[in-house]
Amino acid sequence: MRTPEQPVYPAHWEADVVLRDGGTARIRPITPADAQRLVRFYERVSDEAKYYRFFAPHPRLSDKDVHRFTHHDYDDRVGLAATVGDDFLATVRYDRVDRHGSPASRSHPPAGDAPVADRAEVAFLVEDAHQGRGLASVLLEHIAAVARERGIRRFEAEVLPANSKMIKVFTDAGYSQRRSFAGGSVHLTLDLEPTAASLAVMRAREQRAEARSLQRLLAPRSVAVVGAGRAPGGAGGAGRLVLDRLRAGGFAGPLYAVNRALPEGSTEIDGLPAHRSLREIPGPVDLAVLAVPADRVDQVLTDCGEHGVQGLLVLSTGHTEQAQRALVRRARAYGMRLIGPGAFGVLNTAPGVRLNASPAPYLPPPGRIGVFTQSAAIAITVLEELEGSGAGLSSFISAGNRADLSGNDALQFWDEDPDTDVVLMYLESLGNPRKFTRLARRTAAAGKPVVVVRGGRHSGGALPPGHVVPVTSTPEDTAAALIRQAGVIEADTVTELVDTGVLLAGQPLPPGHRIAVLGNAEALGLVAHDACRAQDLSPLPTTALPPGAGPGDYRRALGAALADPDTDAVVVTAVPTGGAGLTASALTDALHAAITAAPGRRIPVVVAHLAIDGLATALSARGIPGYPSAERAVRALAHAVRHARWRADAAVPGSVPAFDDIDAHAATRIIAAASAGEAAGRHPLATDRAQRLLATYGITVLPALAAPGPDAAVRAARRLGYPVALKATAPGLRHRADLDGVRLGLATEGELRRAHAELAALGSHGGPRPVVQAMAPRGVDTVVRAVADPAIGAVLSFGLAGPASELLGDIAHRLLPVTDRDAAALVRSIRAAPMLFGWRGASPVDTVALEELLLRLGRLVEDHPEIAAVTLEPVVVAPRGLSVLAATVALAPPPPSPDLAPRRLPAY
Repeated sequence: MRTPEQPVYPAHWEADVVLRDGGTARIRPITPADAQRLVRFYERVSDEAKYYRFFAPHPRLSDKDVHRFTHHDYDDRVGLAATVGDDFLATVRYDRVDRHGSPASRSHPPAGDAPVADRAEVAFLVEDAHQGRGLASVLLEHIAAVARERGIRRFEAEVLPANSKMIKVFTDAGYSQRRSFAGGSVHLTLDLEPTAASLAVMRAREQRAEARSLQRLLAPRSVAVVGAGRAPGGAGGAGRLVLDRLRAGGFAGPLYAVNRALPEGSTEIDGLPAHRSLREIPGPVDLAVLAVPADRVDQVLTDCGEHGVQGLLVLSTGHTEQAQRALVRRARAYGMRLIGPGAFGVLNTAPGVRLNASPAPYLPPPGRIGVFTQSAAIAITVLEELEGSGAGLSSFISAGNRADLSGNDALQFWDEDPDTDVVLMYLESLGNPRKFTRLARRTAAAGKPVVVVRGGRHSGGALPPGHVVPVTSTPEDTAAALIRQAGVIEADTVTELVDTGVLLAGQPLPPGHRIAVLGNAEALGLVAHDACRAQDLSPLPTTALPPGAGPGDYRRALGAALADPDTDAVVVTAVPTGGAGLTASALTDALHAAITAAPGRRIPVVVAHLAIDGLATALSARGIPGYPSAERAVRALAHAVRHARWRADAAVPGSVPAFDDIDAHAATRIIAAASAGEAAGRHPLATDRAQRLLATYGITVLPALAAPGPDAAVRAARRLGYPVALKATAPGLRHRADLDGVRLGLATEGELRRAHAELAALGSHGGPRPVVQAMAPRGVDTVVRAVADPAIGAVLSFGLAGPASELLGDIAHRLLPVTDRDAAALVRSIRAAPMLFGWRGASPVDTVALEELLLRLGRLVEDHPEIAAVTLEPVVVAPRGLSVLAATVALAPPPPSPDLAPRRLPAY
């Protein structure tokens, strides 16, 4: 039982982290129970490191030292340790001090008007054997987050000048800092408020560490297969099958078989070193493949951890969700990452690796495509599609239940992998959509397209059995829009996924949407032409070759198309018509010759062919994608056209305008004055308070005066001036002109009284609750919303009011912050956008004012995380200006910002 003197243990400070070398460690608060661990840790630290920590020889810790360093109040005194197994690798500690450097306490503030101490002294100690792994850097991130939570705004540290490594930890962190030299030591002061530089540093370190953690599994120096049977092939179980595949693929390092049923004295399985336990393997093991029953995985994991294995590939199935969580926790506690359970395997075609740790019958040829899937069935399908296209791959991961390593880790790896140009992913769920879109945008903007199929998009958010990642409540149309906004190419099928990846891996992006079509079959050319139209491409007049066209005819026709400055891409069609020499090799050589001889710019060439044996493989060898139908070729090409457009837009990202009339401090005061129910989100912000809040950011809502009776309506109209509108605000009637809940253009008192009587007769529960409002200039009714989504962040949405958005779902979305280019794109991306630009001879409306409204609302929500939702409906956009006729604002306690949090692995 916890005594009154013992503070509550802050379990939310615990975190698993990935270190610079790809290994893992657990960060947690230090407790009195850690006394012996601390002593053992200190005994392993060199005298030099101890001197740097204490500025004097300090060979051992006294009992007083041990008590001081293990007893904390988790407020004024905090200590964190990075651990692997039962050992400390590094520690960090802060002590709150006042401005004079004396110990201070938040619970006992200074007398008088002196402020509560908001600074602390901080010090690190890292075991020598683990220096250089990034432990101090990640501990600084976590102790800084703890300090901010406890009201500490700056760290101070005294460091000896010779301790250059620790000075570098502070100076490279990206925080605002000051440095001085006095009394033989360097005095460092760090402001702990996150900055753009500190966030950039943290994300760069996260990327390198997570990439390295996957690289250790994709490029191991040695592999052990646990559960490898003595019978060859499938008869020896999944483990023996994988062992055979590893050897057949030509794995470059040592291979070991582990079989606990190995007869006494046996040392080999089919010529490979074999052992009864992984602990008996004499050399290091980087990757252990676990193909044992689920109830034996835990013991095997212990053997792997004690042996120093770097990572696990768990093929075993049948784990409960609780067992999966425990498996991941124990693997990370030993410093290991884990793929699976239920994984199909991993492949790496690099010449120095040649890893086929899967049941796949052979190692595919090297290529420029990286693939991530989850289920084994999809993994097999993708590999078969790649084989059919003649394409190779760089690396392949099928992660099963992905209880630990996920698609985000794969993106981190492929982002910097020089052997990968295109990323293909089949995702059955998005565990961290905010991070996924951030990583995908970075990867795509750097020139590596990311193509994704999302399984189960329309299954209501249900996860496949065994998956333990969070389920997002983000609407599907919103998620799809935001994924596209991040530059992700979303395919509908596995076939389309591979088709698109093959094109992007071998061809340049098209500079536009004008497509030349040429070939020897008029019917197939017409199919290609129609497919272009269906994909919003602009096909040029078809170049029809004679049925007897040979390779030379194709070379000349393609050369002419490539030389045409009005052509952005070429679709070549070919069917076997008995033409002289139209074989797979001859046609491929002709097309390749035309491409290499083309002057100036390079544009993509795709081939749609029917029944020409061997053509797909021959084309793939020359980097030309071939497809068995024109529709598939054109669909892949359309994805490339849209991605090229996204790349061009991303290169000029726009800016967030600065509005001089914004009063952020006034907005903060209005939010702070909200009632308890409003602040908690139990009911919307009062109308007058909501309108004053919006006004601080330059958003004016047209006044609406309550009119409970006809006399009140007349008084309101006299105040506002005729003509007026009379509107019902009761649920079910609000914004419903089709139900007679809105009466417009009332120019006289008589018209107003008659309209009021008619509204009163509608019989709505609780009455129609009418209001009177001045008439706004005529225009197009739109709706603007902003919602703080806990999974993906704040989202700005726009559409036309009424059936277009409510019935047809024609709404566009953008993640905040929104730039001027984002606002312009948001307005133009709905299908009904022509209504804003003079459709059928109508006057174009003021889209500049509309874009400004979107930017102002985006700034309001971005600046004040307490705002959970804002709806402006309707917003009438006139030829000149706009009018916001109604607004609702909801508040909620601000969620923690994962973008500002220190690095940590997800714990589902």
